[in-house]
Amino acid sequence: MSQGLVGITLKSLRKERKLTLKDLAAETGVSISFLSQVERGKSSVTLESLKKIADALSVNPSVFFAKDDVQDDLSIRQERFFYKDLSHGVQDASFSPILVTLQPGENEGNAFSHGGHEFLFVVEGLLTVEIDGKPVQLNEQQSILFDARKTHYWYNHTEHIVRFLVVSSKN
Repeated sequence: MSQGLVGITLKSLRKERKLTLKDLAAETGVSISFLSQVERGKSSVTLESLKKIADALSVNPSVFFAKDDVQDDLSIRQERFFYKDLSHGVQDASFSPILVTLQPGENEGNAFSHGGHEFLFVVEGLLTVEIDGKPVQLNEQQSILFDARKTHYWYNHTEHIVRFLVVSSKN
């Protein structure tokens, strides 16, 4: 996920809706300075923040992904995490599928909540999911479905890459 592309898309959508950075910050709970840095490509955005921003702008989070986003070993090594949109450009679906790759030891992030439901399926590795403060470990080929209004986040406490599918439904 290119920081520049996210920023350009964010600014364009915000301006289309005639929102100021202050307006968007108020709707998302994300600071004005952070939003400004994202728009200028100076800061990367987590899926947590991206989901809040997409909800506030009434768009599918996939609009922030390049249509030709290709995951390769180089991009994985350079990033702590990697998101790959699997929606194939469909914007009006009632759910959003994303493939997430977490680097070894990637355990930073703040639990968040949003409307709808969330389905996780582990493709590779051991994923720790925290839902309402309770950790759950999922091995390869295991899944979980939960109410996304519960605070949640995912972590990689291992020394190996973790890849998992996230499917989030709309409200």
